[in-house]
Amino acid sequence: MVDLFSSVRVGPYELPNRLVMAPMTRNRTGAGNVPTALNVEYYAQRAGAGLVVTEASQISSQGVGYPNTPGIHSPEQVAGWRRVTDGVHAAGGKIFLQLWHVGRISHPSLQPGGALPVSPSAIKPEGNAMTATGLQPFVTPRALEISEIPGIVAQYGLAAANAKAAGFDGVEIHAANGYLIDQFLRDKTNRRADQYGGSIPNRARFLLEVAEAVVKVWGADKVGVRLSPGNPFNDIADSNPGALFDHAAGELDRLKLAYLHIVEPAPTADLPGGPLDARHFRPLWRRALIANGGYTQDRAKALIAGGGADLVAFGVLFLANPDLPERFRRGAPLNAPDRATFYGGTAAGYTDYPRLDARVAAK
Repeated sequence: MVDLFSSVRVGPYELPNRLVMAPMTRNRTGAGNVPTALNVEYYAQRAGAGLVVTEASQISSQGVGYPNTPGIHSPEQVAGWRRVTDGVHAAGGKIFLQLWHVGRISHPSLQPGGALPVSPSAIKPEGNAMTATGLQPFVTPRALEISEIPGIVAQYGLAAANAKAAGFDGVEIHAANGYLIDQFLRDKTNRRADQYGGSIPNRARFLLEVAEAVVKVWGADKVGVRLSPGNPFNDIADSNPGALFDHAAGELDRLKLAYLHIVEPAPTADLPGGPLDARHFRPLWRRALIANGGYTQDRAKALIAGGGADLVAFGVLFLANPDLPERFRRGAPLNAPDRATFYGGTAAGYTDYPRLDARVAAK
């Protein structure tokens, strides 16, 4: 019987369980956006996941949108991530790096030389940017010139090569949650009149060019993509998300990637084309499919048993329970997450959540 603890093949890897540690921004890197010993400990603690996907990591200094988030574009960052991958591998885990460019979800104070953030079109997002001095209103971004786009695609390729040098087992392209690739996909943020705008195939072009550039580095079977068809985060939307994401998934499927990672919409979302959850994409995707959307153990078991997805990604539960697979296996109580320590800080709420064995020893 297929369940959360049966093995599953993702690309060339036979994973021991179907629990994925979801990518989660924690704002805890050191100077220069370099991973530190604290990050090494955090990821190694969670190596019992079938697959660990790191927090999003910038492909360039232009891609930065939050303070103290890691990059993968400098030698120091590569060296920092190498210590992380060594720690996860020593603990028996597999780890993919998530590649990220935030696009318009940034602020001049986070950009080289105080420049404007970039986006497909000069449309200001609603809300506030998280900066080193606190929340500040988003600014109107600068629309990318068509001549600049190949350079950003190339940056994804260089970042993918850096991830390989850092010892990762693969990479995930962050095409979700209102960041740059998602901004190209959606017609609320993409009003271009060139080959990167207008029709659905044109708006999907940037995603596919990025995927092809990363595949050239890694091979298709070590590359995943994350999409969020119904997530309005970062003031993102599309007039026909069903058609858009069906097209994107179909085109990505032709590349024979390792997996597709779907951030599912809230149950109350009313989207053209239906709920656009993992089950929706199952007929469109021939390889490993990952669902992410506030799953409990019981909901995840039901999804896997019913064939709606091959793996389930857990975010907050993995944050608060470094030994989540073992807790699920034993039916053990779960640690409660401390939301006040989600972003920034040091070990508190990061590496100090107790493991089951520590709880037993303390009694």
